[in-house]
Amino acid sequence: MKVLLTAFAMDAHLNGVVPLAWALRTAGHEVRVASQPALTGSITRAGLTAVPVGTDHRIDEVMGAAAPGVFALHGNPDYLEVRPELLGGDFLVASHTMLTAVYYAVINNDSMVDDLVDFVRWWRPELVIREPFTFAGAVAAQAGGAVHARLLWGPDLFLRMYDRFRQVLDAAPAALRDDSLREWLTWTLGRYGEEFHPDVVTGQFTIDQMPPGARLDTHRPVVGMRFVPYNGPLPAVVPHWLRRDPERPRVCLTQGITERSGTGFAGMAGAGEVLEAIAELDAEVVATVRPAARAALPVLPSNVRIVDSVPLHAVLPGCAAVVHHGGAGTWATAALYGVPQLVLARQWDDVFRARRLEELGAGLCLAQEPGGGAEAVRKGLARLLEEPSFAQSAGRLRREMLATPSPNAVVPLLEERVAALRAGGPLTSGRPAGQ
Repeated sequence: MKVLLTAFAMDAHLNGVVPLAWALRTAGHEVRVASQPALTGSITRAGLTAVPVGTDHRIDEVMGAAAPGVFALHGNPDYLEVRPELLGGDFLVASHTMLTAVYYAVINNDSMVDDLVDFVRWWRPELVIREPFTFAGAVAAQAGGAVHARLLWGPDLFLRMYDRFRQVLDAAPAALRDDSLREWLTWTLGRYGEEFHPDVVTGQFTIDQMPPGARLDTHRPVVGMRFVPYNGPLPAVVPHWLRRDPERPRVCLTQGITERSGTGFAGMAGAGEVLEAIAELDAEVVATVRPAARAALPVLPSNVRIVDSVPLHAVLPGCAAVVHHGGAGTWATAALYGVPQLVLARQWDDVFRARRLEELGAGLCLAQEPGGGAEAVRKGLARLLEEPSFAQSAGRLRREMLATPSPNAVVPLLEERVAALRAGGPLTSGRPAGQ
């Protein structure tokens, strides 16, 4: 069958799509990956066929002005899945209105949607798989009569909070039921002669890469799939120093932690201070730091190795712990290799992953802790290295992930799901959601 995968132009959001695209291609399916032109090089360097659509989005420019408000919303601990029932209607309306205006409608710009609809109507894929925020794929699937699935890179916080938002609206007077996401999608679909259906938000089914123990149940059809690391278009090279077992426990600090400007973590110390503090531990420390940021580092002990970059799937199997900001790829790669994690998370899904990891006993969360500086990192890392329970729990999480079907094993499940949905009748507006 023909399969179109789509993600808006951001490498981190493409990375989670690539392994499934490979699996579909090697199973003999025709595969295309569509995004704005800025992502074309990343798609082709992944060995996939790119379909450039529309013009590049301007999310960096928009978020430069809107980020404080967006991050303030995402910093609300009740917004992070923990106690969604406490969120009031005004908060939820403000959140979804802001996100639709400054994020969803920006990364899915009109020119992208127009070109994607044209391509789907011409190429006629049977299945469209989209990164969860790439609503352009949902619109194009409906307009072109394709089955439509979401491919998650993290916990389904979006759909959980959207469901809560709809519950609040349904209880409100009709005049106050303002769903900006639905309004935007209704207007967008209308440009192609289509009507809004909830599938355009939820997908007909979801492909979830989170391990079952960290997955959010949204009571909708889900195909579970094992996470396979793909670190993006940067060269994946195993350096000479990595071709031997470490003499001491190896610890990895990722770039988001070593560059203070990249973390946004309140109270987080600078990279040099953190590296000096953890260098006191009996460990081999590997830290990824961009060359431009190295000048600010102090002279470091001999057990600290500074590198430009290193493929996580190559370095983490030999690590006793990793320190990072909670990003989806780093979290899942460490979980896959059974590595205890110290997560300095600040917002939304990063915080959820960090908290869930701590609940599972496979790591520690330092999310928004006051005084979360170098000493807090050193103490947390010492616990991960000294207390065997963390490695044992991380091992259990690894076994859970390995028991989940690989992308190759998922392909036949997708074939069956698509065949069943297409046999149910024409996939046009007003169709029932897939079960």
